[in-house]
Amino acid sequence: MEVEHQEIANFLVAYPPFSDLPQEALHKLASQVEVGYYRAGSGILEYGEQITYLYVIRSGAVELYRRSGELYNRISTGGIFGQRGLLMNRKVRFGAQSLEDTLVYCIPVGIFDEYCDVYEAFADYFEADDNARLKITVSEQADSNDLTTAKVRKLLLRDVVYVERNATVQQAAQVMAKEHVSSLLIYDPEKPVVEDPDEDDGQVVGLISDRDLRTKVVAEGLNYQTPVSEIMSTDLIIVDSNAYVFEAMMLMLRDNVHHLPVVHKRKPIGVVALSDILRYESQSSLLFVRGLMDQQSVEDLSSYAKQLPAIFTRMVNEDANSHMIGSAMSIIGKTFKHKLLELAEEKLGPPPIPYCFIALGSMARDEQLIVTDQDNALILDDSYQPAEHGAYFEKLAKFVCDGLANCGYKYCDGGIMASNPAWRLTYSQWLAQFEDWIENPSPEALLNSSIFFDLEGVWGETKWAEKLTAFISKKAKSTPKFLAAMAHNALRRTPPLGFFNGFVLEQDGEHRRSMNIKRRGTAPLSDLVRVHALGVGSKKQNSFERLEDIDEANILPKGKVLDLQAALEYIAIMRIRHQAWQIEQGEKPDNSLPPETLSDFEQRNLKEAFGVLDKAQSFLKFRYQNKSMMK
Repeated sequence: MEVEHQEIANFLVAYPPFSDLPQEALHKLASQVEVGYYRAGSGILEYGEQITYLYVIRSGAVELYRRSGELYNRISTGGIFGQRGLLMNRKVRFGAQSLEDTLVYCIPVGIFDEYCDVYEAFADYFEADDNARLKITVSEQADSNDLTTAKVRKLLLRDVVYVERNATVQQAAQVMAKEHVSSLLIYDPEKPVVEDPDEDDGQVVGLISDRDLRTKVVAEGLNYQTPVSEIMSTDLIIVDSNAYVFEAMMLMLRDNVHHLPVVHKRKPIGVVALSDILRYESQSSLLFVRGLMDQQSVEDLSSYAKQLPAIFTRMVNEDANSHMIGSAMSIIGKTFKHKLLELAEEKLGPPPIPYCFIALGSMARDEQLIVTDQDNALILDDSYQPAEHGAYFEKLAKFVCDGLANCGYKYCDGGIMASNPAWRLTYSQWLAQFEDWIENPSPEALLNSSIFFDLEGVWGETKWAEKLTAFISKKAKSTPKFLAAMAHNALRRTPPLGFFNGFVLEQDGEHRRSMNIKRRGTAPLSDLVRVHALGVGSKKQNSFERLEDIDEANILPKGKVLDLQAALEYIAIMRIRHQAWQIEQGEKPDNSLPPETLSDFEQRNLKEAFGVLDKAQSFLKFRYQNKSMMK
């Protein structure tokens, strides 16, 4: 061993994790170390650039900086930096600058990866638990874009400003002037806030703005003693404090509103205005929605939809996480339905009875991607008479489903569409249908449950969809036999891992030597999460939000919800990136991912995520499929 290499080994052995390496491994590492020298004040690493070394300070001192430029840490002799970038996508997570003249040892990424795989103590130093690398990868990816993690509550910089519904317009104006606000929530203090309201948005009953005072009071010469309840807007779009800023922005643009009341556990906590969130604006997807609503025909919509692949790939290239992308694509899909239904009513005339058009499956869960078909249905008012009303809704459903197909949302192979008369039912018929599926969980009922139990109203009497969701959550939670059957059904699709932790690939067909990352990854994870969510009575639709309710219910072993969140995010984002890459290559996007297109780092994380799914499925079987639950 050369003298220089021996000197490096003698230095490293004094510091963990090198002190735990076998002597032979330490010497091998020392022989591959490169030496770098930086004068005081020199830049060593810049945020976002490629990183190929782990750095150990031999002498001197280094300052590490967050992306914002804020000082993160100061380290000196024996200090290590660069590991965060190596543990995720090989990009610098903390900028580094020499505080004084500094000598560093640079350990190539190849030997770093090798030792993480071979030497447990070495890996443990960088990984706090079994799934740390996966969690770091997911969390660091989210950190690259505030939109992916910012919740609406982050925008509320002051306490809620409101008046009671019996206040006069003059009193309301005085409050607005005093508090320097452009809008005011109206609430009913006598309205009960219960844990499980069927059709109640909590205590928020209305909203007034400066514009309301100008146009409805001053311009009309209205008496200033008029109660605010007579001028307030009551058809409100209300968001929960846990909604993402991105979701709030999309809702504002889609529905052309400028104020969103924010509630926490159904109690008002503030109002978000469009001006509050401009700094978070994502030009691509938001302007797409705005333009979508301006289209005047199915032909216009079909032509406009051709931009959607570019919108999708841009979000991916801007490092949006899967939740943000799924939410954006779902809201865009719902907006297509929204516009098509508007055009349908213009063509066919006003509906003869109230109805609700519902989205199902991934669109309802806010998990839709670029490769998708249409799952939808109609809820009709109980006054529906087939002979009198049937022709109208048949034409409306056909118009919308055909329009969606023209816009790239292909027809559902299983016929789960409003154009199928089987899925145009009255509200009472839907209640009876859901009750029957839960009480008699045949294979067909379980298949339908996995689709129809993820539902969201997108047009019309959307409260009906919320009431059906509340019914499902109550009924399923109190029916152990159904939960056991759903759990059994959720175990039919397993992750593509073999006995020796290798990938199990398709052996023939068009996609041989690849794995279907939806069928064997995101879909079984969503199925698993749905079962737990139904088991705890959650009314949430999105898988990540369901996991929050599951965590709060404390039904899984400690730390397992975080593991599931990380696994779901990583598998989903690998699926998303694969589709974006195919689009950029001019290929038709799909869900079949060949492992050879992944780096060693990506393959390790993907196997780890699949391992989380495998263990979670074992726990699902243990929890719901014991004999007592099957009685």
